[in-house]
Amino acid sequence: MKNIIYLFIFLLINACSNMKLEDYKDKKPILKLEEYFNGKTIARGVFEDRFGNIKKSFKVFIDGSWDGKYLILKEDFIYDDGTKDYREWKLTKDQNNPNHYSGYADGVIGTASGSVSGNAFNWKYGFKLKVGNSTLNVKFDDWMFLQENGYLINIAKVKKFGITLGRVILFFEKK
Repeated sequence: MKNIIYLFIFLLINACSNMKLEDYKDKKPILKLEEYFNGKTIARGVFEDRFGNIKKSFKVFIDGSWDGKYLILKEDFIYDDGTKDYREWKLTKDQNNPNHYSGYADGVIGTASGSVSGNAFNWKYGFKLKVGNSTLNVKFDDWMFLQENGYLINIAKVKKFGITLGRVILFFEKK
């Protein structure tokens, strides 16, 4: 019984987040996804497991285009072990709420959904994550924060059954 109580407390704490998108509404510089990601961007990042151990590092070369309706992000990943991956995102802006976006890429379960406020963007989606020779269905909770001089910080929690498996930390730079 004691173990069940500890598990419940762990899950409850793990599921809580105090960050609210509206808390960033007055933060500058203002993040406009279709402007920031239009053109070439490079990102460097790591995946950190739930114990704080860096498991992978990588670079992402992003070629983005905005046609007034769709933001297309072509992402080429190069991992520290030499493996490569490619992902192409297609995002749209909500006609009724210009701060809201939805999108899709291979591996995404359903539709990704997120909103911007001030310098912040919160993006959530399910994803089929390759782990070795198998695939795990996980949930991403991405937070992006635009900084001065075109730097964008991205911290994403990766969860399964509400338990944080790790996080992805990325730093984007406009080229």
